[in-house]
Amino acid sequence: MREPFIQFKNVFKSFGENHVLRGTELSIYKGEITTIIGKSGGGKSVLLKHIIGLLEQDSGTIMFEGRPISDMKKAERKALKRKCSYMFQGTALFDSLTIFENIALPLKETTRLSDSEIDRRVKDKMDQLDLNDIDEKYPSQLSGGMKKRVALARALVTDPETVLFDEPTTGLDPIRKKSVHEMISNYQQKFGFTGVVVSHDIPDIFHISQRVAMLDEGRILFEGSPEKLAQSSDPAVKEFIQGLYAGNDTCIQPDKKVDK
Repeated sequence: MREPFIQFKNVFKSFGENHVLRGTELSIYKGEITTIIGKSGGGKSVLLKHIIGLLEQDSGTIMFEGRPISDMKKAERKALKRKCSYMFQGTALFDSLTIFENIALPLKETTRLSDSEIDRRVKDKMDQLDLNDIDEKYPSQLSGGMKKRVALARALVTDPETVLFDEPTTGLDPIRKKSVHEMISNYQQKFGFTGVVVSHDIPDIFHISQRVAMLDEGRILFEGSPEKLAQSSDPAVKEFIQGLYAGNDTCIQPDKKVDK
């Protein structure tokens, strides 16, 4: 049995009287896209922030490659954090910076690379993501879909092992949503990172996911392939899925693949 790349073991997290994670158990495997689904306000983004170290659990254990983060020294935790990138909901690009400067920002903030090396890496990543001839433009001059691609370039410029996507298609129409999903899938295959996606885009997001985890009331109710989700007999899982697909007889189509 393969070992999880990232694992939550009985993780609890509260904010005052608001108990968000209540004994969360989750396994994420290297080189795969895992999608976290669940009701709005159910703690999915909180879970993501624990992976990248923006939040720390009240109790329980979070492990990377079989080792508890709590056992790591400060330098090791810092190195681990550098291996993760976070693509924020709404892209979080800085309007006062050019596209080139936005993408270069993580390298300037987290490395001691020379300006020439940073320029080379940014240009390489822009070329790989087909972001040509927009170096000196500003975010306000780009379409929503192009902003998402720039945000992904910024997330990938540090060559991370793990990329976390918090509602990456928020505010996009169905055509652009599909484009962003394909972009995530294509570049995950190209660069080999482990992807964790928080999404409400069901069933579309399942077409690029190897695993799905459903978070409900702070606990993982389901964890497995999209196909297994469709076959789940858990009443809460079925109710959630049926609620999203009221009136739709083809709610999950696990055999549908993303066009490459």
